[in-house]
Amino acid sequence: MVIGVLQLEVHVPTAQSLKDKRSVIKSLKDQLRGRFNVAVAELDSNETWQRATIGVSALGEQRAYVEGLLAEVTEWLRSTRLVELIRVEQEYL
Repeated sequence: MVIGVLQLEVHVPTAQSLKDKRSVIKSLKDQLRGRFNVAVAELDSNETWQRATIGVSALGEQRAYVEGLLAEVTEWLRSTRLVELIRVEQEYL
């Protein structure tokens, strides 16, 4: 069994308040769960209104599958207009 974890730091350019940021991040998390069937949580930067740190995890039998899934997640985040990707860290257990 392989567990893949992404830690993503994102910039929310449209957020003008914490309420705006929470709305965008909630939408982003819901879309990630629905599209990719991964676990998603906001990890850090809770009080910063244009930055967020998001954790994404996936589980599978083969490392290649998990790596491919997390690569798709990263590419989708790069292409979405909701946020701008600042930093990506990957880890496999």
